[in-house]
Amino acid sequence: MTAVVVPPPETAAWDLLSLRGAVMPIVDEALGDEGVDRLIVDAQCEEPDAFFAAVLARLMVRERLDVDVAFVAPAPTRATRIHRLPVGAAARRLAETGSARELPLIRDDAASVLVGRARHIGADGGPLQGESYLDDTRLFDGTVAAVEIEPLGTLPGLRGRVARRGLSRRWTSGRAVQTGGPAVFVEREGILTPRAVPRSTFYPHHIPWRLVMD
Repeated sequence: MTAVVVPPPETAAWDLLSLRGAVMPIVDEALGDEGVDRLIVDAQCEEPDAFFAAVLARLMVRERLDVDVAFVAPAPTRATRIHRLPVGAAARRLAETGSARELPLIRDDAASVLVGRARHIGADGGPLQGESYLDDTRLFDGTVAAVEIEPLGTLPGLRGRVARRGLSRRWTSGRAVQTGGPAVFVEREGILTPRAVPRSTFYPHHIPWRLVMD
């Protein structure tokens, strides 16, 4: 059985908590019938990747990552580019008839899921102080503009790089990125968390997810 989830109407001023609160009842209602084995995320909103990631995070919390998930975005996003997904009408056709593959599910220590891009940045978008590691490789120690993280869609799971003065270094692939410092702000899919944390880590969840992509 297939269920469809769509964003709530009030999507203009999402932050992480309000997005989670809005998505939770939508996903829970869609999963109300235990026979649901495919969820179509029809993300017709300003931040499609953010809505998609929030839906996946709810599936993770509900322990329903066995469900095939299809992403229908109105226009190209980072997530559609990373996973080579169609958009618009072609995405709708794929969502209804395509088959799913298992992919590493990239999450962080705040139980958020990453489908497009995250950044570790400083206060007010300013310089980030501290240090960051990708597995055993040190990305930086000192001050940089930002650390950028993206899922790979394949093992080892993700990639990360450092941005300095508007320039970004080459991507490095690995299993986990951890950044620590006096005040680390986390931006997920373009949505900035207003509170600083001493450290933030992105890594693969122990259970993969199933994306409709073929």
